[in-house]
Amino acid sequence: MALPRLGLALALFLFTAAAGAGTAVTPTGSTAPADKPWIANHVVVRKAEHKLFLYHDKTLLAVYPIELGLSPTGQKEREDDFRTPEGHYLLDRRNPHSDYFLSIQVSYPNKMDEQRARRHHWTPGGEIMIHGSPNSPRYPPAYYADTNWTNGCIALSNANMVEFWMRTADDIPIDIYP
Repeated sequence: MALPRLGLALALFLFTAAAGAGTAVTPTGSTAPADKPWIANHVVVRKAEHKLFLYHDKTLLAVYPIELGLSPTGQKEREDDFRTPEGHYLLDRRNPHSDYFLSIQVSYPNKMDEQRARRHHWTPGGEIMIHGSPNSPRYPPAYYADTNWTNGCIALSNANMVEFWMRTADDIPIDIYP
């Protein structure tokens, strides 16, 4: 179920207002003191575990189940191989109006990805995102909850995507492991 745009705007407003007051409002409505980290400064994805981990320094903040590309095993090598990349990247651009419920771009390809693709005369691909469900789904909701269904992106439930959106900023590192 997608939040209406006004609902997302209200959630982001409340989060921002509370954070400015010295507390962070969690999506469940509880508050955390300002000295307790709530915003992540590092993201880790473990593809084999189908999990995304949010960290603030060495403190684990949250763990989310994820779905991956249609062919999740192995490193993304080229456009349209349906693999999710592996390596060190950044979260570099947000899109609240994407074809999926919110999206945050991962800075794939990095220099190593580009060099590997060039050696093989391939196009490395791009537009790797962390996102929620499609805004116009073609399958029942259960399909998106327990099937690798993306073209190489990292998918969260819509509820988890809202929390991830609020708990991250642009230009923080994301490490994607096999």
